[in-house]
Amino acid sequence: MESAFLCGQLLIAMPGIGDPRFDKALILVCAHDAEHAMGVAVNRPASELGVPDVLKQLDVASPPDARPQAVLLGGPVETGRGFVLHTDDYASEHSAAVPGGLALTTTRDVLEAMAKGDGCPRGAILTLGYAGWGAGQLEREIRENVWLTVAADEALVFDEVYETKWARALGKLGVDPGFLSSEAGQA
Repeated sequence: MESAFLCGQLLIAMPGIGDPRFDKALILVCAHDAEHAMGVAVNRPASELGVPDVLKQLDVASPPDARPQAVLLGGPVETGRGFVLHTDDYASEHSAAVPGGLALTTTRDVLEAMAKGDGCPRGAILTLGYAGWGAGQLEREIRENVWLTVAADEALVFDEVYETKWARALGKLGVDPGFLSSEAGQA
């Protein structure tokens, strides 16, 4: 059963998902076992909210020339809670390992490292909220053609060209988004 778990994989929302919060969503699965699944969207920037804004709200000093990186909408659950998905070259006691050389941290220390630029992860995204599934729910949705899965890679996860990530993830599977239909079928 261990091989059925999707931790470290990307979920690609299929057309016709039926929930606008997940339209063309690309979600990295950060935790998955028999009881639950949890992931964060990596292609949904929050309008007019950037990492420097969050750092300022948290009184974390950052250089005046800090890069204006977007904050992402990680999912509809606990949208006031921040999650930093990052490469595993940075880790704290509060980081949870994600397969594929990634980690997820929910504490301020990673934001302080990102602000300093010294000792920070080579790749990092700040998300607000997450997507979550109960026991068997994600597996059922995959059987119902709600999601496709593909191996995650750093280049796609941390790329900041958000509007094309969904199509590029499909391209990794050899799928042209123009040929997808919102109508599901069974073979």
